[in-house]
Amino acid sequence: MRLRQYVARCHANPKPADATPKHLAGSSKTYTQAQIDDGFNPPDWYPQDHPPMPDVVAHGRKDVEARACALCHLTSGGGHPESAGIAGLPAGYIIRQMQEFKSGARKGARAVAMLPISKALNDADFKAAAEYFAALKAPVWYKVVETDMVPKSYLGNGAMRFPVEHGGTEPLGNRIIELPQDDESAESRDPRVGFVAHVPPGSIKKGEAIVTTGGGGKTIACAICHGPDLKGVGDIPPIVGRSPMYVYRQLNDIKIGTRTGTMTPLMKGVVEKFTDDDMIAIAAYLVSKGP
Repeated sequence: MRLRQYVARCHANPKPADATPKHLAGSSKTYTQAQIDDGFNPPDWYPQDHPPMPDVVAHGRKDVEARACALCHLTSGGGHPESAGIAGLPAGYIIRQMQEFKSGARKGARAVAMLPISKALNDADFKAAAEYFAALKAPVWYKVVETDMVPKSYLGNGAMRFPVEHGGTEPLGNRIIELPQDDESAESRDPRVGFVAHVPPGSIKKGEAIVTTGGGGKTIACAICHGPDLKGVGDIPPIVGRSPMYVYRQLNDIKIGTRTGTMTPLMKGVVEKFTDDDMIAIAAYLVSKGP
C-alpha cells in the first residue's frame, strides 16, 4: 500500500517564523509560536476546559527527552492529523498501545514519533496519561466534505497541512486531505477548533455499506467487535468521529504487517481484502458519524 494515496503533494511553506505573541478568543493566555511549539511546555489555552493534567501530559519528561502528550494530542485529546485523537479512549487500550510502541509491536507511518517517547516513559507515566485522556469527552473535531477538488496545500508547522494562500485548487483523486478549520488555531494548538476532512465523492455511502454489512462478504460488520454504535466495548476502542487519515493508516498498517500486538490478529482477517478505495471509504464514513 502507498501512503501517498492520502498525502497531498508537498508545496513550499510560504510563511516565515513569527515571534509575535498570539491570542485566542476566550483565553487570557498569550504565547509566541516558539512557546506553542515547546515540546516540554506546550500551551494550555483553556485550563478551565479540562481536569488537572498529570505532569507527563503537561510537560513530559525532559530528563529522558520524552515530549509532553499535550504537544501533539492537545489538552483536549482532540489531536492533529499527524498524530491521533485519544480523548475518551479506554485507559486500558491507551496503556496497551504505549506498551506495544515500547516493545516495537506497533510501528507504521506515524508511529516513529511515539517509539522514543514510549521507551523513555515508565508504567506509572502510561497510567497517568491514559487515565487523564480516558476521562475526557471526545470533541466533535471533524467536518467531512465529499469533493472532487481540494485547496492546494503544503506541509507546514507541526507536520500539518495548510492551504497555500491564493494557491487555488487541485484534484483530490484517491486521497484524504485534512486541513484546519482555521489555520491560526491549528498552528496555535487550539484545543477547541478542529479540521475539515476532504474525501472523494461517494466515499461515505460506500464506507457505510462496508462498515455496516461487511461489503458483501469482503469483511465482517464492524459492530460485531466495536459495538452497535461503534463507540467501543470494554477495551475495544471507539472508531467513529476519528481522523480519517488516522483510521486509514491503522487499517493499512495492520494489512501490511507494520502494526502487530495483542489484539491485532483479530483485525488481520478483517482487513486482508481491503483495497485503498475501501479503506478511504471506511475512514470517510466513520468520521462522518461524529464521536
